[in-house]
Amino acid sequence: YGTGLGYFELSLNGEKVGLDVLSPNQTNYGKRPGLEKRQIPVEDNFREYRVMYPAYDVTKQIRPGENVLGAMLGNGFYDVEYRWVMPYGSPRFMGQLHITYTDGSEDIIASDTTWKAAQGPIVLDGLYIGEHYDARKEQRGWDAPGFDDSAWQTAALRKAPEGKLVAQNGPADRVMEELKPVKIEKLGEGYYKLDFGQEISGWLHLKDVQGTEGQKIDIRYISESPMGANTYTMKGGAPESYHARFTWFVFREAEIMGWPGELPPEQVTAEAVYSNVRTTGQFECSNPLFNTINRIWLRSQTDNMHGGVASDCPHRERAAYTGDGQVACVTVMHNLDAGAFYRKWIRDIWGAQNPETGYVPNGAPWEPGCGGGVAWGAAMNIMPWEFYVHYGDKDMLEENFEAMKEQVRFMGSWIEPDGTMWMKDPCPWKNLGDWCPAYDFPPTPMVHTFFLWRCADLTAQAAAALGKTDDEQMYRELAGRTKEAFHKRFYDPQKGTYGRYGGNVFALKMGVPDSCRTQVIASLKQDLENNGGNLDTGIFGTQFLFEVLADNGLNEMAYQALNKRDYPSFGHWIEQGATTTWEQWDGKNSRNHPMFGGSLTWFYRKLAGMNADPARPGYRHIVFRPQPAADITWAGYESQTPYGPAGVRWDRHDDGFTLWVKVPVGSTATVYVPGAISEDSVRVNGSDALDGNAVYKGTEGGYAIYEVRSGEYTFDV
Repeated sequence: YGTGLGYFELSLNGEKVGLDVLSPNQTNYGKRPGLEKRQIPVEDNFREYRVMYPAYDVTKQIRPGENVLGAMLGNGFYDVEYRWVMPYGSPRFMGQLHITYTDGSEDIIASDTTWKAAQGPIVLDGLYIGEHYDARKEQRGWDAPGFDDSAWQTAALRKAPEGKLVAQNGPADRVMEELKPVKIEKLGEGYYKLDFGQEISGWLHLKDVQGTEGQKIDIRYISESPMGANTYTMKGGAPESYHARFTWFVFREAEIMGWPGELPPEQVTAEAVYSNVRTTGQFECSNPLFNTINRIWLRSQTDNMHGGVASDCPHRERAAYTGDGQVACVTVMHNLDAGAFYRKWIRDIWGAQNPETGYVPNGAPWEPGCGGGVAWGAAMNIMPWEFYVHYGDKDMLEENFEAMKEQVRFMGSWIEPDGTMWMKDPCPWKNLGDWCPAYDFPPTPMVHTFFLWRCADLTAQAAAALGKTDDEQMYRELAGRTKEAFHKRFYDPQKGTYGRYGGNVFALKMGVPDSCRTQVIASLKQDLENNGGNLDTGIFGTQFLFEVLADNGLNEMAYQALNKRDYPSFGHWIEQGATTTWEQWDGKNSRNHPMFGGSLTWFYRKLAGMNADPARPGYRHIVFRPQPAADITWAGYESQTPYGPAGVRWDRHDDGFTLWVKVPVGSTATVYVPGAISEDSVRVNGSDALDGNAVYKGTEGGYAIYEVRSGEYTFDV
């Protein structure tokens, strides 16, 4: 059991222990004097501070006789001073080796001041400045039996941070993929440019390089944001290999200078590094653009998953923004096995809440340069609920319900006399509305009021799931009052609209009065038509746009907006060569931001048509309701649910329409078969007669409806 702050790499008898890198996971380690005086002032009064330790079974690395345990330390987020980031202290380590002998006796070897320490070959490392390695400073065998450490210093006792020592509960970072160069271009003597085909987060791995002592190899990672330098100074003699240890870089292309001789492709690979999360969701359809959009978002998302948190961008800021996290979390859960990941990160958000005021900051773990606002703190309410719906884990609601209530209490302190909300903190970076719009922002009070409604509504639903009837009633009433106040303040009855840039989207997501619903839908339709069919929204408006269109009879417009290749659209980015999703529609600032991916649930829940039922969460009951659009001839989505694999695929062909669904063992499903006008127009599993596992329930809105048990079913129309 060991931990090293900010990062450590454990070694036993000359071999690395485990596969983890950039370990341990990032947390709010402890107090930082002066935190409230930094760029975005937040009182250093968080609910919880934690330091995580991973555990490793090292039995197979133990050998008879002398054994040597050692660690290399890096600065990580613990010791970094950079614009929006504040340090906690200098690097430190603690560890315990627990031994159980064959006779049943036990022994514990713990780190203390009898341990030795020395300067290693990593002469400089920092998350924002890079890493420099001088192999001439290596001490051969330092971590193996027989090494003479008499010249080493005694390790110094360091003060522990305030953080509670806890077992690491989120996935560690690993080398998840290895990419070979798709192109190598020689630019000069020892000077090469490499292209790996897509932008990743990680590092170059130099293999079996043979050069002279003191020869320095410079690696320049090509990105729109500076990330520091990376150099390797050779010791000479035998072939040498190297990759960075205590920082990561973001790149598709890289330049190598000072390389000895020719550079064959097998001697350099790019290693993609991110949290150890499996890809469990699979979406594909007949539209190649949609497949590419989904793929580049997924690459951007994994590029940003480090240390058990998701950052906004993996290069410039590397900050765990709560707003970015909540807006994209549903899409993440549809694609990745992220249960352990979110258990860890949601606990970070819970721990970052101020227990006196209920305020949840714009990032967790908190760094004093994270700008945001009401929609950022709303992660405390949104992420536990979405986790519950997707994974069916009621413990998540139990553990976070009081924090959800406290966040709503904080929001309530900013409610206006008319029932709307507008947080007017003196620091403007604490009260943003929407963010990164295509053209202009919707009114900030509108966005704040929408998220007050959303947080109250989700807290009411959480209360219902937990059987807390008094709380359910209280928060349903608050949500109802907020919805009514939203309508009274922001609806223009003369124009029949709540406004452009997301106004109509937010209103329809909440639900509008029946008396004006037709006008509002028409207004939203006109908004898109006036913009050539393109969206006009920021990150929060975009998240809901496509599904709101689909839910209000405008699914074809959702398709058209997603199918665009001009500004502003995902296709516009791809036309410019993007292999990741960007921060802004115009391409300014970061070009590796996953936040707009929150809108891609339309692919899985509307186009393909597979939905979790909040009333029976975790896909215990699945609603299959495909919404085919435009000229798409087939679409499919599959995922690993808590009950096993589930999936849907549909095909349009000359003879009609075929829908295939897979319902895992222990689950049931409601299946909406498009284009069926009666029971007689549908064959189930090739037969006109039902076998009892499928029950016909009638037709509705152009769908034939069936209730089915677990199994695989084919519906032919």
